[in-house]
Amino acid sequence: MLSKRTAEAVSLGHPDKSADFISSYILDRFLQKDPNTRYAVEVMIKGNDVIIGGEVSSKVSFSKTEIEGFVKEALRIIGYSEEYSKLWGKDAIEIEKLKVTNLISAQSPEISTGVTNDGWGDQGVFVGYATNDSSYNYLAKEQYYAKKLNFEIYTTAKNHIALGFGLDIKTQITTAHGKIDTVIVAVPTIDDKASLMKGKACTYEDYIKNIIATTLDVNLDEINIIINGTGEYKMHSAVADCGITGRKLACDFYSVFCPIGGGSPWTKDATKADVSLNIYARKLAIEHLKDNDECFVYLSSCIGRSSLPSSYIKTVKDGHEECKEFDFTLAPHEVIEKLSLREPRFASMCINSTRAFIY
Repeated sequence: MLSKRTAEAVSLGHPDKSADFISSYILDRFLQKDPNTRYAVEVMIKGNDVIIGGEVSSKVSFSKTEIEGFVKEALRIIGYSEEYSKLWGKDAIEIEKLKVTNLISAQSPEISTGVTNDGWGDQGVFVGYATNDSSYNYLAKEQYYAKKLNFEIYTTAKNHIALGFGLDIKTQITTAHGKIDTVIVAVPTIDDKASLMKGKACTYEDYIKNIIATTLDVNLDEINIIINGTGEYKMHSAVADCGITGRKLACDFYSVFCPIGGGSPWTKDATKADVSLNIYARKLAIEHLKDNDECFVYLSSCIGRSSLPSSYIKTVKDGHEECKEFDFTLAPHEVIEKLSLREPRFASMCINSTRAFIY
């Protein structure tokens, strides 16, 4: 085992995750009215422009004006509200200036036929992973801590706009022999003036260090801390960085500790194996972990077919690996029902993925 391991996390305010959330939020609006909606929609966001492209087949349809309203409401939920825009101006996305380009069409008839016959809506390989410590939500310690710290800073920034912290946040945790060694935080600040914490004037850096100490329960003198490595970080969100759905899969799933299988789970309905089998593989990994150090579950799918070409489990204990095949007999509709994925819960799952990978 490596003596040092690193994992990173990004907030919902990061442009890539904002794109993921926008797509998830729109999907939920369709599922509210038609649980059998078939949906595959990508989002790109740059500056105040949002481009939506993909395929939707549903009993319900929304006008371009309604879709634009969904995009704006998703951004408000993230925290990029009109109030936020007044504070940050051109240094962040300005919701009142938002322009939405809608390039949504219908699902292809070939894919539709396969799904109607209870086949998977796409093909690929999917991996579930779990470690043996439930106190870290069966995640690698580094990733759990990176997500926990990130969400705490993000929540502070969102709930206390006047403090002057931005929503586009990255955190990175390095452990050495299982203990926190280095903490890296990138968080926008409105300026370099002192803010207030518990009635006492302090710098932004002091404020973040206090969050680090309380969230991670560490002695700041015993770890390395880097806050805003460039020295200044003000311009942020899609203004500073183009956001595209599916680019944060390592953060969404298992960092570098496990192969990434399939594509983004935040841009598709549950007939797509990228959603259902990725989530179910994680469920199976936890169930089959038992007294092992790690468990990996590998599943594959064929578009239009119900049965899986392959399914096997790998467990690791004291460095020893054991692999075995198993029969995966569930049809797509059974997996979807077991995971309650016809319900409008994709936006909440997307939020939870930035916390501690809880579905």
